[in-house]
Amino acid sequence: MSDTVLTDEAVAELRLDPRKGVQQAIKTWDTRQQKQKELENQFFTMQHYEREARQKGYQHIAGVDEVGRGPLAGPVVSAAVILPKECDLVGINDSKQLSKTEREKWAKRICEQAVSIHYSIISAQDIDRLNIYQATRLSMKEAVFGLSHQPDFLLVDAMSIDAPIPQLSIIKGDAKSISIAAASIVAKVKRDQLMSDYAQLYPEFGFEHNAGYGTKEHLEGLKTVGATPIHRVSFKPVSDYLRKS
Repeated sequence: MSDTVLTDEAVAELRLDPRKGVQQAIKTWDTRQQKQKELENQFFTMQHYEREARQKGYQHIAGVDEVGRGPLAGPVVSAAVILPKECDLVGINDSKQLSKTEREKWAKRICEQAVSIHYSIISAQDIDRLNIYQATRLSMKEAVFGLSHQPDFLLVDAMSIDAPIPQLSIIKGDAKSISIAAASIVAKVKRDQLMSDYAQLYPEFGFEHNAGYGTKEHLEGLKTVGATPIHRVSFKPVSDYLRKS
């Protein structure tokens, strides 16, 4: 019944069937229909900023987000995504609310439907040189200007981008805008892939599990092996370990 398309008349008829199995199936059907309705309502709500921008005449609206400001190792990655006005992304959410498997599935769907996607990777060395705030702004700017379609409006997660393009900064935008949510997913999947690759080079730190954050395993690796070329030496406790070595 879960994979069957039922008419309203058929459902009404089944509701009158006294058999326990049928009533349980109807209950499951109702729960699934309610969940789908909630997702559709959420999707509509998350298009609020996109609708406002289009009402003002903007056509190519890019969502922009970053991943990796807090880790002790690895790059900061930003993504910019332009979605079409009509897209089938019901259920999309902030990347932090999704499992690794769910993010990868969403990233594939986003790539299949997006008008344009671009991401930027800023290395640990550049983060140390610029500071994390400026490195993040640079990565977002590079992501925007790397798009194959030049956007005429930007929706940015809690930042401003140094670009002559009208933009709106939205606090917790990855939970409020489908475009920013899409960018957060693309950026997170890309950075996780990079950290898994780095884990092959530096297996002592557990980068495939911790994505460069300061977990116990990571700190033990710093203590026993020392910093690698992908560590942010301007970040504590990496700088502390370097002074002790």
